[in-house]
Amino acid sequence: MNLSFEEQLKKLEELVKELESKDITLDDAIKKYKEGIELSKSCYEKIKEAESLVIQEIK
Repeated sequence: MNLSFEEQLKKLEELVKELESKDITLDDAIKKYKEGIELSKSCYEKIKEAESLVIQEIK
């Protein structure tokens, strides 16, 4: 997945809206949930990477 951090956040927001919809099947909800988990892990990794860079610059 080569999306920017901002693109990933936008995609996560879209997934949440879709999951909150009452017109979603259970199978689709599970797929979107799994996709959201992967996106959130990727965002977390990018945040940790940025945090590490900032800490290195401070030292």
